[in-house]
Amino acid sequence: MNCCSSCSSYSSSEDNMNSSRRYDSYNEAFTKNFIIFFLVFTIICINGAFVYTYFKGKDFQQDPRYVLYIHLVINDMIMLILSLGLVIATYTGNPGFIPCWIMLVILMTTNRNSPLNLAGMALERYIAVCLPLHHVQICTVQRAHLLIALIWLVSFIPAFTDIIIILITQTLSVFSKKVFCNATLVYNTPYHVTLSLVVEVLMFSFVFLTVVFTYLNVLLAARGVSGVSRASMRNARNTILLHGVQLLLCLLSFIAPFINLFLVTNWPHKRTDIFFSTFVFTNVLPRLLSPLIYGLRDKKFRGKIQTHFCFKGCRTVEERMKVRPRRTSKQAIH
Repeated sequence: MNCCSSCSSYSSSEDNMNSSRRYDSYNEAFTKNFIIFFLVFTIICINGAFVYTYFKGKDFQQDPRYVLYIHLVINDMIMLILSLGLVIATYTGNPGFIPCWIMLVILMTTNRNSPLNLAGMALERYIAVCLPLHHVQICTVQRAHLLIALIWLVSFIPAFTDIIIILITQTLSVFSKKVFCNATLVYNTPYHVTLSLVVEVLMFSFVFLTVVFTYLNVLLAARGVSGVSRASMRNARNTILLHGVQLLLCLLSFIAPFINLFLVTNWPHKRTDIFFSTFVFTNVLPRLLSPLIYGLRDKKFRGKIQTHFCFKGCRTVEERMKVRPRRTSKQAIH
């Protein structure tokens, strides 16, 4: 159990399912799969509401900030769906090497996409606040799309390199075998361990330094202004700080194997429960909190969400709340 790949968090879940097939009863296995399915389905529905709102509003599609945000949401949806597929597959049978490799490549790529996307969003806020005159020229929708393509390329290269290492170190017969789709079992050479460690350290160091750099610069810029500009910078500072929190949530999936190792060493009889719990709390729930907090915090997005999905009763209550102060003020005048 180590952090030898970007999807090591999913390895934890897969180890959980491997252990579950040996130790979990039918009811326990059904309950755990149902809980994971329910959580993933709920998150997909909630995130789907944000995606629907984005594509229904042309103004969102013309703002690079929202382009990067919705990419983060869709990326997490893809990762959750594939993760759920792997969890279920461990109970129904081992897939062939090639289908497993395809799923692992996509999982590893999407897992690395999230922190890199957060770095791009932090840079966009930094440019908007500290270089406002150049923001329109630098941050365009076309460049946001190019940045997303670059993020996928950077994340895909290490995932593809893993299979190159297998081609070099193992015989071609491995491609015809059925395997337990576990990243730590499929990519089990010392070269994979070294590659994964180097990539993760470099990537998170880059993203962490980017978030810290943008936050400090916005913080310093906010001290020299006042009024509306100061409030705008305060919002930008809080947004970048939120990106830091989101980065920590992403980091949970990478340190999950170490958490599992510590807990299983001390409570080995709770092995399957530990793997299940860490998978839910370090992989599934952060995928809900991260986009949900960011999306609902944005007034523009929140307003559109209410327009598309809030019941008429909600709007009636809001209208009454707006009208009530006006009536009291008129009564006071009379």
